[in-house]
Amino acid sequence: MGFPLAKTLVSEGLSVKGSTTSNDKLETLTNADIDAFLIQLQPEGIIGNITDFLSNSTTVVINIPPGLRKNPTKDHVAEIKHLIRAIEEHRVPNVIYISSTSVFKDDENFPVIGHNTKPNGMSSSAKQLIEIEELLQNNTSFKTTIIRFAGLFDAERHPAKFLSGRTNISNPEAPVNLIHKNDCIEIISKVIKTNRWNICLNASFPDHPTKKDYYSAYCELHDLTLPVFNSDKKSEGKIIDSSKLEQLLNFTFQQGI
Repeated sequence: MGFPLAKTLVSEGLSVKGSTTSNDKLETLTNADIDAFLIQLQPEGIIGNITDFLSNSTTVVINIPPGLRKNPTKDHVAEIKHLIRAIEEHRVPNVIYISSTSVFKDDENFPVIGHNTKPNGMSSSAKQLIEIEELLQNNTSFKTTIIRFAGLFDAERHPAKFLSGRTNISNPEAPVNLIHKNDCIEIISKVIKTNRWNICLNASFPDHPTKKDYYSAYCELHDLTLPVFNSDKKSEGKIIDSSKLEQLLNFTFQQGI
């Protein structure tokens, strides 16, 4: 999502710096009028020219997945702590942290996750995201808005394509929580343009069909092999309520699921 977001902000007249961990992507960013920097966060510190990257910046968008699937023992919190110190040192006034609705655990009762619901996820990734959220929210050196996105999709990247043809899929009756990439970008842009800081937003398209119904219908519509679900065990899930986001940002979701 980072590159499409940066291109959108540039098109809206903003001066944008972008970081990448790949030399191959520097030219792509530069060609899109993005001031490109090669920066890598590590638990031991930051590699790259973080000073020029952060200097004279008014807002930092932190959109860095924890990466625990590839490296389950990774200390992502330590990485972000280095970035927080750098943001403090360079006196950047505003931070947007892209978190995830995975900070809320699934339940057999399908709880409605509202604006004031306290994160309670128990996975390693959820715990690290929750700790980072708290570090940012409690920091008085800058203002932080946290956006917890549901499952991200677009035309090219859709979870149904991953589930197509698979068998023994769990939680068939769980509610679906998804959001289109374009809506994510518009939400971030609105936060910046309207200066909505020190808030925490849950972001998911407001319709929540069951996992079985939705993915089966999507696969059928797009001529994909139907997934097969396992109903032997009671489903667990949650419903992400984005009404507070719609109210605070005067936002209407444009991309249906």
